[in-house]
Amino acid sequence: MNIPEILNAIKTSFKANRDIRTCYDYIAMIREGTKNEKSVKTAIAHGRWLSDYLDRLVPRLCDVELMRDFFKAHEELLYTLAPYDFDSYCLYLEWDRVPEQKFYAPRRRQLKPLAIQLQRLYDDELDLLCISLPPGIGKSTLAFFFLTWWGGKVPDKSMLTVSHNAAFIKGAYEQILKIVGKDSEYRFLKVFPTTPVVNTDAKNYLIDLQTEKRFGTFSFSTIGAGNAGRVRAQSLLYCDDLISGMDVALSEDRLQSLWGTYTGDLLQRKIGRCKELHIATRWSVRDIIGRLYDRYGEDDRAEFIEVDCYDADGNSNFDYPYNLGYTTEALQRLEQDMDEATFSALYRNRPIEREGQLYAEVELRRYFELPENEPDAIIAICDTKDKGKDFEFMPVAYQYGNDYYLEDCVCNDGKPETVEAMLVNLLMKHKVQMCQFESNSAGGRIAEKIQGAVKERGGRTKITTKYTTTNKETKIIVNSPWVKEHVLFKDKSVVGNNREYKRMLSFLTSYTLKGKNAHDDVPDGMAMLALYAQSLTSNNIEVFKRPF
Repeated sequence: MNIPEILNAIKTSFKANRDIRTCYDYIAMIREGTKNEKSVKTAIAHGRWLSDYLDRLVPRLCDVELMRDFFKAHEELLYTLAPYDFDSYCLYLEWDRVPEQKFYAPRRRQLKPLAIQLQRLYDDELDLLCISLPPGIGKSTLAFFFLTWWGGKVPDKSMLTVSHNAAFIKGAYEQILKIVGKDSEYRFLKVFPTTPVVNTDAKNYLIDLQTEKRFGTFSFSTIGAGNAGRVRAQSLLYCDDLISGMDVALSEDRLQSLWGTYTGDLLQRKIGRCKELHIATRWSVRDIIGRLYDRYGEDDRAEFIEVDCYDADGNSNFDYPYNLGYTTEALQRLEQDMDEATFSALYRNRPIEREGQLYAEVELRRYFELPENEPDAIIAICDTKDKGKDFEFMPVAYQYGNDYYLEDCVCNDGKPETVEAMLVNLLMKHKVQMCQFESNSAGGRIAEKIQGAVKERGGRTKITTKYTTTNKETKIIVNSPWVKEHVLFKDKSVVGNNREYKRMLSFLTSYTLKGKNAHDDVPDGMAMLALYAQSLTSNNIEVFKRPF
């Protein structure tokens, strides 16, 4: 049997008996597999599976002695994987630290997808990786871990870290030195025992591993600091926040000057097939990452990651254990205290000028409460879920003359039976008089089902269907002026905890005419509402007295 076959056989046996001796046999064979070029990828894949399995298994064990044995086995496994797998390295690096003082483990659920992309950068699957996340969630520290892992593997080639901030450069130098140093609380030297620190230069921010070199294993500099002849990026160029703030982002000249410094200075420091990593706040569509996206956005060897502080339900994406990160309430307080442009750039990764943005928040008409008099009509439309990632969208609009107050909505991608119940409840709650469903592949069937449920509950909604053949993007664009002029949306202060409404506003204002849109269901639904509302009023006959 070859190594992959043996690994599969041991895995099957371990899953069946969960025996500690079988576990150690499995780890031993994974270690053997990493020594063979033909089997190393298979061995690492088995190691990752076993690590995740042990991570779930150990907390559930009732036998304390057995729990201790498997805990030690997991430690041994991570030691085996750490030189090859960045995620495992991050876990093993801090193994001796108390849980509440660890960086990676409490944040792993959110940061592991980034660790996977960083691994791809090292594995030569990517040439460029750009990451935009809110401040204070650990993205720079994760990058420091990544630098030490790469430096331990390739100590003879220089990595260059650059920022606009001299204090950041000093802190990065000190943090890297703290991780790789001889008396460190981290386990770097257990993973890479042959790459100790041999030289440091606190004045010029250089750290050498294994042997002294002209260009240190780790070098650090501020952008525009006269780097010619002083530093080199032979394996990795790491740029962290090259823009100092909004004043630069709002200046076309300063952005152009920054781009010139990046292309004329930093890129000249790259040698050979050096990789690039950018971590930054997205202040402007014309910032460094924005311009890189224009050039390489469709390139398979470039990856651009942007993560909003809120998830689709309006909850924090970065609520970590031990009171780390941000709770949803903390983010909401920040949003209330900060101006909209700054919060959107810092925490939602939305540049100040949303290039190609069809529905800017400042363009939307807002209201606090409905008019006191009875509405002329209460209508709704439903853009039904067509594919797996689509959202079912149904806005309810109260008509007062030429104005339509969007009072409530369903904006959900849940299970069909759950969403359909939400649609019925919404129609009943607001006593909707007329509703049009888009008759796509599923719309007609859903419309019939909802109509039956409404009648069964004594509702009055008259549901119709209409098949749409218009090009979706064209429909969205040509109907946007009507939406901006006639539709009023609730003010943020009165939306409250209505997740559906928040999600709807987020999808509407994030739709862009430039680049890809993850979700276009809401702007498409608003176009559908515009067409439906106009169809109900365009044929009205006005009776008036003859003027002569």
